[in-house]
Amino acid sequence: MNTASAPEAMQPSSELASGTQATGKGRVLAWAAWDWGSAAFNAIMTTFVFTVYLTSNAFGGKDQASAVLGGALAVAGIAIALLAPVTGQRSDNGGRRKLWLGVNTAAVAILTGLCFFVFPRPEFLLLGVSLIALGNVFFEFAGVNYNAMLAQISTPKNIGKVSGFGWGMGYLGGIMALLIVLQLFVQPSFDWFGASTEDSLNIRLVAVFSALWFFIFALPVLFAVPQLPRPERAQPLGVLASYRLLIRRIKAIYATSPHTIYFLLASAVFRDGLAAVFTFGGIIAAGTFGFELSQVIFFAIFGNVVAAVGAIIGGFLDDRVGPKAVIMGSLVGLLVAGTMILVLGNENYIFFGTAWAGSTTFWVFGLFLCLFVGPAQSSSRAYLARLAPHGESGELFGLYATTGRAVSFLAPALFTLCITLATPLVAPGEAQRWGILGIMVVLLAGLLVLLPVKSPDKTAIAVVPAS
Repeated sequence: MNTASAPEAMQPSSELASGTQATGKGRVLAWAAWDWGSAAFNAIMTTFVFTVYLTSNAFGGKDQASAVLGGALAVAGIAIALLAPVTGQRSDNGGRRKLWLGVNTAAVAILTGLCFFVFPRPEFLLLGVSLIALGNVFFEFAGVNYNAMLAQISTPKNIGKVSGFGWGMGYLGGIMALLIVLQLFVQPSFDWFGASTEDSLNIRLVAVFSALWFFIFALPVLFAVPQLPRPERAQPLGVLASYRLLIRRIKAIYATSPHTIYFLLASAVFRDGLAAVFTFGGIIAAGTFGFELSQVIFFAIFGNVVAAVGAIIGGFLDDRVGPKAVIMGSLVGLLVAGTMILVLGNENYIFFGTAWAGSTTFWVFGLFLCLFVGPAQSSSRAYLARLAPHGESGELFGLYATTGRAVSFLAPALFTLCITLATPLVAPGEAQRWGILGIMVVLLAGLLVLLPVKSPDKTAIAVVPAS
């Protein structure tokens, strides 16, 4: 291995290989509980409930509110891309990974709880989008430290299974939280003060519920997983010095383990496609296949269950055939399922004497999409954890977040472009279906970029300069 490019290099070893050789079930459960709790912020606050509330007419019109929310989230994305690697590096350098996980998680919970004070009036729009945007920033920072802990609670033999279990817990936690919110606040099963719609009290209380849900389920990992010892050679660094060290380390990683960088780039592309499957899945279900809102929510619940099962199964396969094979198989499965939805559309068919409705097409192949999303996400995390140099997982997962943010425009842009190009060529109401093609192009591009990337067992651990 070439170490000349990193004159201050430490002995190259992975954090996973140098960590524990036995997994405690209690620690794994405590770690995965964070994923379970964090689903409240993802599923309730940013996807299905609170952002829908913020973009309602109560805040000055859907178009204006949506534009303001989109702008705030764009600014948050830039902040994450610029700051995530350095925040991960500094938590590694100070031996305070668990501390910063706790601080950032608490920040998300507090910001989420403060959304209770976002009343349904235009003058509260800026407060609402600011809280959600800041919550996204701290959520990503917390996720960097959380993902970095994967190497602490797993072994080389079961890291795929542990990562898949965490993803599965996240999906199931989102389902449970959504069901509670629907039954208590959105469509209450019984009359109580939290069901009141005056000043949107029920929706504002959803924010309090989400904050408590996240905070309570985040506590176990802070008690069960030990803090990493502070690196002996670590020196306190200023912000500018941290960025200079980051640049040196990226250069060193490229020089001594280029396939680590290649994977970061490939995963950034296909992870954008994976995110688009969930982002635009409900839109396509309603716009192309005519699903009512209740049907969309029903499909979302089933889809999350299937994604959880897929993540867990993919985790077992990851430990046996390797993460690259799982990711590639998942991407191929996604492309096949997407092609079937695109080709069949919302038409009725007769197959072997049996009627096949357009809604059946979406239910069958839409659930197949969900099945393959989970393993791809889980194995991507496990892939990178295998390559993290000792004591550098936080910084590497910070780069993972940054590269993902850097290309997060791809799938939305191609989704929109394909619809725009199809509009004058197809019947009215048929163009949205072709947006699927844009998502598939991104997934295919990610698959092609991943093909030449070596699997972790054939990739050298990077030699990185010490601080």
